[in-house]
Amino acid sequence: MYRSATKQIVIEASNEHFDSLYNSIQALVENEHDIDLTLTIKFKGISVDLNVSESLIVINTSAVKRAALRGGLWSTAGKKAEKYLMLALCKLYKVDNQYYNADRFVRNRNLNVDREIDFYLKCNGNEYKCEVKLMGQGNPESADAIIARGSQVFVADTLSQQNKNQCDQLHICWVACRDNEGYKRFKVALDKFNIPYTDYNGNLDNDLPLILDSLF
Repeated sequence: MYRSATKQIVIEASNEHFDSLYNSIQALVENEHDIDLTLTIKFKGISVDLNVSESLIVINTSAVKRAALRGGLWSTAGKKAEKYLMLALCKLYKVDNQYYNADRFVRNRNLNVDREIDFYLKCNGNEYKCEVKLMGQGNPESADAIIARGSQVFVADTLSQQNKNQCDQLHICWVACRDNEGYKRFKVALDKFNIPYTDYNGNLDNDLPLILDSLF
């Protein structure tokens, strides 16, 4: 999620989630009376002995939070960014807001719940569902489940060649944002659905901050 494993980033992330971890481990210690563990930490000539509760906190912080930093928390951040990624692409190509819908819900009657659709492109009375999947450092093959949802446009941060081939076979327009100038494939979908736009040939480093400022 943070795209870094530097000491400062790890400390900040661990502090943010320390309370929930501490409560879980404290409950374990109270219920499991036979646990006996001592952990000694030495740093620059200074050592400290930790009791079982403190030791478990350190061990679990190192293991569990490391895994969370590498992938688990990415999905939470991704869901918050998906809508704005699509809006930024539309603004980059000057797509008028009559040609997209970012606030759509559909009811799954089988589950009796509402599911938020990531984004819709619209033209001439037709709507084209866009799926956004930000997978971070995860396995790009997890995109398989998204492809199966019947979307017409699939936008991801990274896609394997197999995923790209799958999309092509299913006639799904795909965008892999981490590819070199990968965002430019968005106009493939605009062309396919006859959505008016202005081709973009500007400086992304200069223009993107202005677009993001307008969205927030």
